[in-house]
Amino acid sequence: MQGKDAVAKVLKAEGVEYLSCFPNNALIEGAAAAGIRPICARTERVAVHIADGLSRVTSGRQIGVCAVQYGPGTENAFGAVAHAYSDASPVLLLPSAFARDRFGIAPNFQAIYNYREVTKWVEVVNLAHRIPQMLRRAFTLMRCGKPGPVMLEVPTDVMKEEVADFAYAPVKRAAPIGDPRDVTEAVRVLLAARAPVIVAGQGVLYAEATDELKAFAELTQVPVLTTLQGKSAFPEDHPLALGTGGLSGPKPVDHFLKKADVVFGIGTSFTRSVFIVPIPEGKTMVQVTIDEQDVNKDYAIAQAVIGDARAVLRQLTDEVTRQAGPAGRAGAGAVAKEVAAVKAEFLKEWMPRLTSDDVAISPFRVIWDLMHTVDRRRTIVTHDSGNPRDQIVPFWESLIPRGYIGWGKTTPLGAGLGLAIGAKLGAPDKLVVNLMGDAAFGMVGMDFETAVRSKLPILTVLMNNSLMGGYAKYLPVSTERYGTRYLSGDYAKVADGLGGYTERVEKPHELVPALRRAIAETEAGRAALLEVITREEPEFPKYW
Repeated sequence: MQGKDAVAKVLKAEGVEYLSCFPNNALIEGAAAAGIRPICARTERVAVHIADGLSRVTSGRQIGVCAVQYGPGTENAFGAVAHAYSDASPVLLLPSAFARDRFGIAPNFQAIYNYREVTKWVEVVNLAHRIPQMLRRAFTLMRCGKPGPVMLEVPTDVMKEEVADFAYAPVKRAAPIGDPRDVTEAVRVLLAARAPVIVAGQGVLYAEATDELKAFAELTQVPVLTTLQGKSAFPEDHPLALGTGGLSGPKPVDHFLKKADVVFGIGTSFTRSVFIVPIPEGKTMVQVTIDEQDVNKDYAIAQAVIGDARAVLRQLTDEVTRQAGPAGRAGAGAVAKEVAAVKAEFLKEWMPRLTSDDVAISPFRVIWDLMHTVDRRRTIVTHDSGNPRDQIVPFWESLIPRGYIGWGKTTPLGAGLGLAIGAKLGAPDKLVVNLMGDAAFGMVGMDFETAVRSKLPILTVLMNNSLMGGYAKYLPVSTERYGTRYLSGDYAKVADGLGGYTERVEKPHELVPALRRAIAETEAGRAALLEVITREEPEFPKYW
């Protein structure tokens, strides 16, 4: 077999079903011959986002794989790979590369020298017989420890090189337990606390540990907030759920973080970021993480436990029972009552916007009606960067793990569309919704046709306020003189031209019927786009 066929054989053995791509790359043909379906995007960036979305929604149980051309293809993919790296998403990138006799010749672009800062590992397959060995290493790095993208450049001549047949066994995922002494001390700190709070990150999702987190929170009667990437790791209709702390967030997050004496992180890196609620000074912090490099990175950690979130949560629960008895930490429902009271106060404050009948439509009304129209137990939602993210995060109540794809330690505008297409590949039985603005559509809108052509019926809800929301304070003079932040376009017409089902919604009472019609179209197998004419809402919930 040739090198390209050897790569396809390994991918097939590892359970890969899809290859997001943009030509030309010999792996596309090799994969198709092996029964792996190519999903050809309009841009390399979106091709990477599609692979990323597949990996995220399956918690890495299916690895998203992307193949692009050497040179301009690898260059164009950089931003999306950097996004996957910042969010620790396990994506396998298999760009082609110049033939080996062209290495080191300017201005030929070689990924190995340019992608080191945005991948967990990047290397060149220098000999075809090394393909099984190097791919085994790549899958090991994606399935063990902290997830992240891995890149292997495969030169065009290596693609054609002959390889002897070989046996290959798929790599198994590792889920290490924590040091029992660390677990004992972490539980001692928690049980001695007056008002602890749990911060759950995406490590809970990758470990598929939602049930274990619920059991631990209920046993200890500790309220739970999630990070933006961890949103949906804990059901947000649970009596102990505080919501998500990102750039924006609901009042319960702020209320309980401020009064906390112990902050107990599970599956979170505790990274300081504008997109993650800051931990107030003076808190005792405990951290459960798969990666020792997360510890004491940004915050002083009093006690760390290194291990898989699911494995360690089971240890923690057993240790609470050992130290405090089967009843766990006393609470008698007091915390849940306090959570409910603060949540009710928060919703009362924002309900006029959530139910506003104003024209142009409030984006909060769009989010509220969307949430109460879909079946959230059979729906996956993702935001886009900017105002759509900050408007939906405080109010969307996620009910199931991976029912929401939160992202954003770096925030490439338009990433939500590709993530939604990838999520539909990984969860074809679910309604997948991406909420985006008109600026985001301008970045990636042509890839709505990718969803149409590939028969991946996602629902795009596009909020069109004809401007770049949130930029007024940054662009006052240029906007006044030259209209810099204003946009224009009829995006329903664009999407119609790309073959999807479309409607344009201008009045609040039209929202729910239009959503129902669009959902019915997706159920019939057609991608749909609703363009909703909205007003700018520069204010959103942020209490910190």
